[in-house]
Amino acid sequence: MSDDIDVPGVDAPDPTGPSSSNPIRVLIVDDHALVREGTRQLLEQDPAIEVIATAGSGEEALERLAEFSPDVALVDVNLPSMSGLELSRTILATRPSVRILILSAYDEYAYVAEALEVGVGGYLLKTASTKELIDAVRAVYDGVFVLDRQVSKRLVRRRDAVAPTVGTLTPRETAVLELLAQGRSNKQIAAELELGIRTVEGYVSNILGKLGVTSRTEAVTHAISHRLVTAPNNELLD
Repeated sequence: MSDDIDVPGVDAPDPTGPSSSNPIRVLIVDDHALVREGTRQLLEQDPAIEVIATAGSGEEALERLAEFSPDVALVDVNLPSMSGLELSRTILATRPSVRILILSAYDEYAYVAEALEVGVGGYLLKTASTKELIDAVRAVYDGVFVLDRQVSKRLVRRRDAVAPTVGTLTPRETAVLELLAQGRSNKQIAAELELGIRTVEGYVSNILGKLGVTSRTEAVTHAISHRLVTAPNNELLD
């Protein structure tokens, strides 16, 4: 496996960040016991990461969340009965402080687009190396958006194939777009930017029009693939 992901600043330990005495608490959700155990062993090579629980289904994951209160949930897309994306949506609605990193075998656009729409903290493929996995968990914990390089390439190719003529975004529209890329709802954006909800809706409508897209998901995908997102807590990994 090649080291495709480079997360600036992650390799050098931050004295105020996680440590062996105050580790990142991780929940692993995957329907294969061998994958869960293997992922645990890889993550725990870093003394600043502690796998506090594992789960084989979405329902079990929700029980573990209530019992252990993890910092980061590492979630597979393909789970029985409740998909990983459905689980992620539930977690973010009920426990918004939990960071979610999707760890998937799928790099199809539909999965990635839905994950972005849900508002997960990152999307990593199971072909990632140990270093990439550890770096991604640390980055997501710090609020940095993580996107697997191979996934990013697919998004770029898709957007380039149907690239619209992009109008110039105003500074305020850019700020709204950055928050959209972080998975914020219109209500959250309004509160953060101290704007009315109708005003935010107007900005979102303008953004869609200028980017030549028809949905928030398409706008976020375009922002990531064309490097329009510049907020400090969004990092395009390539």
